[in-house]
Amino acid sequence: MVKRVRSIAVIFSLLLATVLNAQVTTSSMSGRVTDAEGAVIGATVIATHQSSGTTYGTVTNLEGRFNLNGMRVGGPYTVEVSYIGYGTSTTNNITLSLGENYVLNVVLSEEATSLDEIVVTALRTKFSTEKTGAVTNITNDQIANLPTVSRSIMDVTRLSPYGGNGMSFAGTDGRTANFTVDGANFNNNFGLSDRLPGGGNPISLEAIEELQVVIAPYDVRQTNFIGGGVNAITKSGTNTFKATAYVYHRNENLRGDAVKGQQIQGAREKDRNTTYGFTIGGPIIKNKLFFFVNGEMAKIPTIANRWRASINGVADPDNYISRTTESDLKRVSDFVRSEYGYETGSYTSFPADESNSKLLARLDWNINNQHRLALRYNYTKNLSWISPNATSMDGGTRVSEARMSKASMAFANSMYSMDNLVHSFSFDLNSRLSDNLSNQFLATFSKLDDLRGTNSTEFPFIDILKKDAENNDQAYMSLGYELFTWNNGVHNNVLNIKDELTHFMGNHKIVGGIAYEYKMADNAYMRNGTGYYRYTSLDDFLNGGVPEIVNLTYGYDGKSNPAARVRTNKIGAYAQDDWSVSEILKLSYGLRIDGLFFNNSDLMTNKAIYDIDYSGRHIDTGKWPSASVILSPRVGFVWDTYGDKSLKVRGGTGLFSGNLPLVFFTNMPTNGGMVQYQAQINGKTKVYDGKTQKIVKGYEGYSGSYTTDADGNRFVDMTQFAGGLVTDDNGKATISALYNKLASLGYPTTISPEDGTVPSAIAAVDPDFKMPQVWKTSLAVDYALPTSFPSSVTVEGIFNKTINGVSISDWSTPSVGGFARFNGVDNRPIYPDGYRTGTKAFVLENTSRGYGWSTNITLNAQPTESLSLMAAYTHTVAKDVTGMPGSNAESAFTYVPTVEGPNHIKLHNSQYNTPDRLVASLTTHDKSGNHYSLIYEGWRGGANYSYMMVNDINGDGYNYDAIYVPTDDEVAKNQFRFVSPDDQTRFMDYVHANSYLKNQQGKYAEAYSVYSPWVHRIDFSYKHDFVVNTGKDKHKLQLSLDVKNVMNLFNNSWGVAKYLNPEIGTEARILKYEGVDADGVATFSTPASINGDTKTFTPSYSLGQCWYASIGIKYIFN
Repeated sequence: MVKRVRSIAVIFSLLLATVLNAQVTTSSMSGRVTDAEGAVIGATVIATHQSSGTTYGTVTNLEGRFNLNGMRVGGPYTVEVSYIGYGTSTTNNITLSLGENYVLNVVLSEEATSLDEIVVTALRTKFSTEKTGAVTNITNDQIANLPTVSRSIMDVTRLSPYGGNGMSFAGTDGRTANFTVDGANFNNNFGLSDRLPGGGNPISLEAIEELQVVIAPYDVRQTNFIGGGVNAITKSGTNTFKATAYVYHRNENLRGDAVKGQQIQGAREKDRNTTYGFTIGGPIIKNKLFFFVNGEMAKIPTIANRWRASINGVADPDNYISRTTESDLKRVSDFVRSEYGYETGSYTSFPADESNSKLLARLDWNINNQHRLALRYNYTKNLSWISPNATSMDGGTRVSEARMSKASMAFANSMYSMDNLVHSFSFDLNSRLSDNLSNQFLATFSKLDDLRGTNSTEFPFIDILKKDAENNDQAYMSLGYELFTWNNGVHNNVLNIKDELTHFMGNHKIVGGIAYEYKMADNAYMRNGTGYYRYTSLDDFLNGGVPEIVNLTYGYDGKSNPAARVRTNKIGAYAQDDWSVSEILKLSYGLRIDGLFFNNSDLMTNKAIYDIDYSGRHIDTGKWPSASVILSPRVGFVWDTYGDKSLKVRGGTGLFSGNLPLVFFTNMPTNGGMVQYQAQINGKTKVYDGKTQKIVKGYEGYSGSYTTDADGNRFVDMTQFAGGLVTDDNGKATISALYNKLASLGYPTTISPEDGTVPSAIAAVDPDFKMPQVWKTSLAVDYALPTSFPSSVTVEGIFNKTINGVSISDWSTPSVGGFARFNGVDNRPIYPDGYRTGTKAFVLENTSRGYGWSTNITLNAQPTESLSLMAAYTHTVAKDVTGMPGSNAESAFTYVPTVEGPNHIKLHNSQYNTPDRLVASLTTHDKSGNHYSLIYEGWRGGANYSYMMVNDINGDGYNYDAIYVPTDDEVAKNQFRFVSPDDQTRFMDYVHANSYLKNQQGKYAEAYSVYSPWVHRIDFSYKHDFVVNTGKDKHKLQLSLDVKNVMNLFNNSWGVAKYLNPEIGTEARILKYEGVDADGVATFSTPASINGDTKTFTPSYSLGQCWYASIGIKYIFN
């Protein structure tokens, strides 16, 4: 008989390590082998991956425990457990999940009892793994059956209860999520948008073996995210040659053309996407060396802009008709052609066609039974066209309507293209050094480039304004070289090297490793690089009037391609112990120590900036933040309450550190005055301070004309730019012509660190800045329902608290404590003219304000072998100070509605939050080759709005002021005043009819707290297989139909999202400040569109709300 032997003492040695981008690429298996009396010591355990013949072997230890690490994800696996004197136990059909440990406990019977082999078929359930936190694994079968028209990663991640909003999870900015492929960084690290590299879809779904969405995993290997992360692994070859060839197609006839009975103009214009691809994989040497290759190409004739000019100047936003007239567009196009020789491009036809190419190659080598190597290369190239930036500009107050909108139009040559490139390599070596010691060495390199292009020749970008119905200056027409495209390119390299060691000691699994991460982002970015002019009327532009604004960004010393760069090195240490306390309780605890070090060699100190005194603080543009060390302890547990996996309680708590888009760092050298100069000129550009009788810093060389106010302040005289665009000797409006003009006015053309210069706006990083970090705590219960088929329910709650959040402050803005305030109930501060104490300085800082929580209930069931069901509901609350909207420092500073100004932002709902989400799926198939799949999604929010003023009430220069919602009593007592009874009646009627505002009376409106209404959609997929067997080979022809928003196919009122009423505008600006009365009380008017019958949300009459479908044909060999 085998006797139970007590376990030896555990010696816990910390391993100096870190896995800074250590997202998982393999699976593992563990368990305990026992007999009738206890542990079986020295039993042989062999796990065989049936498709490739890859074997993993070990023997049980003194407690009868075994552990297999670094295993291929997926299956099926067969596990044989044998020991002399016992019958062999064989378990078939085991499938392993990415990053999860599969638990297999085996009871052996002695020969006297049973000489036969015992064969067991495993049932895959979520309770066979030992996860502690919020993790969702999505298998290849699920991916293959998923309804998807776009064929994107985002269609897959929505199967997570916390997904459904791109890369944004749990109310966080999608740019801070972490996406890895085979451990390699596939993030949009620079962060100009939350789209993934390669145009948003860097890898084909056909190449993915499994995908994992992590929200709160208490495994210290998982890092580099705040809200959530996505880990994907690619397919491998097997001992069977397999291949596919496929084509998927959708076009303008495979979609709806109406919403709620209203035809959508242009719905049947050419808009097509055809994707061609193949996969091939198999053995090079059977059981030894395997290959897998995927290639894919998409050609996408499409439409990038649907807005069209009007004939009569009347906008029809539901049909994408702008108020801008065709005659005015033709007039301007003809004018600049004859006057400056510039071609604006069409105003009726816009470039739009996209293309996407992908290639992936992978080798898997079973070097021997102890060492296995995987090599992968991935390439993606995407080309797309985009409309000009909506509203962003410098040197003045932005308008509220986009340049392509109901108010405004632009020309074809003002569009820009994005060329997205991805090159990625991975080297993954898994070694079993002994029965209780294994190692993983992983090295990855990703090169991610985004470059802008255009059809325009060199020419300034010009905005022309026109009064709207409320007599406000509003966008009307734009032309020229898109203002953010000149010399705009991002190059991002990421290198990761890590070594991870796993040691099994009794009932402990100790994990640690060493790693290094290098990041480089090179940003060439010259906003206003070809020059920028803004005119307040069309006549001013055509007749050589005075421009309101003139801008130009140029490199010093004649450099035409200046760039800003940031480089970081990340190192640290971690160790983790997974302790099987008993048969029913597992405890996991570990500590991460992450150190981030910036490279200062790419920076120069601008002494002129450093000398500016911001209340005793100084900005050094020659230094990145000091090296910082972040501790991230974590503890997780899983308790198998009854010991039969029917009821598990799991959870944990710990700290998670993440990333920040690198653009917020390169803003410092870009705007630091040493790379390039940004001239932002308007009639309020002060060059001389009458009070101090000193020249304003940065304008020491100014020699142009100026105007003088009553206080003796001098400002740039904009009449210097009257008479049309600045041109060269050939009459061309070139960069050099405007540059020479500014040089003649004394603007700087060269610079040295000792002298420096002060730009119009400074961007900086606090020297003590730390990368984002949050504290997460979760508790979940998994319960296997007492049914005759596998079914379960999970209830989970997650709480997170900000430790190191991110915010931006303007150091030149003094405290509002000393400012005058309005009388009345809306007593916000009033910023005086010239309130700044120096040049604008937008400094990246940390904040600890912010928190959030999520609750989730998920149901899973498999009533039959061919039917799988899932349903989940998630409620999320997320509060933060700023979501850092945009990418420019001032943009991120500005775009959050406030009461007292952007330096005094109150805690508010996250702009990225989707507070309520439902998701359900059904997948089934029959014996006739039919496959059906449905996904239902319902959500509230996601499009989150803020009630704001039409104009700048507090005078801070930023038109993002939250409204005060008065009570009826405050209005009746004249404590909140309107300019007329009609304005009062219409506004208060709207408040009473609005579910949010009527509950907010007596308070300021909270930013991003007006959620778009519920949307309910169902996606459908049908596939049919035609199968022919020839000998040992199988040939399958699969026809497929995928329909997005399928219920809309039957009724074009179903599945339609509602967004902000276009009559209100693109932003919820429902109150206009009209000035202060004799009592010092602010007075207001109500925009004409606002009354008691105004609907806040109306259906979106756009093609994005219609059903659309994709058809496919796929040949499958084996």
